[in-house]
Amino acid sequence: MKFMKLGSKPDLFQCTGDNIRYVATDLAADMIVSIGDVKFCVHKFPLLSKSARLQKLVTVQDTENNEEIEINEIPGGHMGFEICAKFCYGMTVTLNAYNVAMARCAAEYLEMYETVDKGNLVYKIEVFLNSSIFKTWKDSVIVFQSTRGLVPWSEELKVVSHCLDSIASKVSVDSSEVEWSFTYTRKKSVTVPQDWWVEDLCDLSSDLYKRVMIAIKSNGKTGSYVIGESLSLYVKKRLHWFGKRSGKRDGDVVKTHALIEMILELLPDETESVSCGLLVHLLHACVVLECAGTKRKELMRRIGNRLHDATVSDIVILDVDLVQELVAVFMTRNQNDENGILEVNGVSSEKVTVAKIIDGYLAEIAKDPDTSLLKFADLADMVSSLPRSTHDGIYRAIDMYLKEHPGIGKSEKKRICRLMDCRKLSPDACKHAVQNERLPLRVVVQVLFFEQLRGGGVSAEAAMGVTASGGSRTNTEEECGSGPTSEEGKGVVISKRVFMKVFSSKDRDSDNGSSDTSESRSTNAEETKSCTRSLRHSLS
Repeated sequence: MKFMKLGSKPDLFQCTGDNIRYVATDLAADMIVSIGDVKFCVHKFPLLSKSARLQKLVTVQDTENNEEIEINEIPGGHMGFEICAKFCYGMTVTLNAYNVAMARCAAEYLEMYETVDKGNLVYKIEVFLNSSIFKTWKDSVIVFQSTRGLVPWSEELKVVSHCLDSIASKVSVDSSEVEWSFTYTRKKSVTVPQDWWVEDLCDLSSDLYKRVMIAIKSNGKTGSYVIGESLSLYVKKRLHWFGKRSGKRDGDVVKTHALIEMILELLPDETESVSCGLLVHLLHACVVLECAGTKRKELMRRIGNRLHDATVSDIVILDVDLVQELVAVFMTRNQNDENGILEVNGVSSEKVTVAKIIDGYLAEIAKDPDTSLLKFADLADMVSSLPRSTHDGIYRAIDMYLKEHPGIGKSEKKRICRLMDCRKLSPDACKHAVQNERLPLRVVVQVLFFEQLRGGGVSAEAAMGVTASGGSRTNTEEECGSGPTSEEGKGVVISKRVFMKVFSSKDRDSDNGSSDTSESRSTNAEETKSCTRSLRHSLS
């Protein structure tokens, strides 16, 4: 940190217990300066020789026979006046980034110009600011912070504008050319990162932060992605619950609203300028705080268009309704701009990614006992047309939902299991599914059927043709125990027969309704279970 030492005499200012400051000399004080509840007992000659304002005030005082001179409006209060008074006495006073703005404003107020006395305080401070302070990153930030309590003086004297220019110009310097101690909150490293400055600005109040970010953006030499990093870090340090699904929303609600709206206002327009995660967290904050109605719609549009850049951990903080809206934006965008979507082997990589993200999201919300089947299924239906290499993700989500909602009925189980395609389960998922007691038997048989076909070299598409053309059989012994002598053919025939047995029995149950006796239904169930056990044994 830069500093400037003025004067050479010892500091003779002393203080009594009742807020009276005086100079410890043999010469009695002949002037009292009152600032708030602090009184300074000083001497006219040294102060009036350098302050034009005090000269005028003393003249008025003598005319009106006032005992004290009140200057309550002096910027910096009694501390600012004391620096100026010590300078007038020639006492040692040290100026640095923490007090130089205050001293500059107080000296201006007291009119300590060159026209009053050569080498006066205003001149000396200006030289110090321009030759040292504004050339240093750390000092520029500290001085900028200190100007907040000195308005309007700091604005009128252009201390604020000089700080902004200094900060913005240093931020725009290529990181390879940064040679100063580039941060005062982290240790200097060998390689200076592009975002070397973002942490240093987090200590600024929101109004000062906004001004400096506007100056940095206006400079036009800083990458928008670095600006995005700065915005992300700033809001996370200000709101401890930001980006979390739950948490206490404490603090000043009005200030929190203003903070979120400020961040939204400062967001760069470039698509990739900020992470999709930050956009999602901002959307969540807007919903929680019920603010930024107009900007929220634009936020949803930006997120929806980049949904493939999100992660499950990002969107899991959002409720199902919001995620559905985001998926709708993504689907609409893909329909309108199919030519601009990156494809790998003829498949949209973005669509594959979104399908995977939503599958993961469904698995997370399935853990919540309050998640309704309707919302779960509706969201899954929205992405059912998106390409997937496997249906393992949606299977995991379904299994988790069945585990956390054991009380749902058969029709609900049937509804939720329709969301996955058994033909697209991986071998590991199939192995898990056939042992999964939470799944309806009908689904287990489907999995067994297609897995055996796959083991026999028959494609799932061909299998669907086999089942569609084949007739149902009613002889249980034939279905479970007979077949071609070829191992491959035997697997296919057994699979087909069990598959058809289950579905034909289900259809008969549906058609006959209450006319079936409990004995016949029990017999069918036992036959099906027997066939399923036989097929599982054949797969092992």
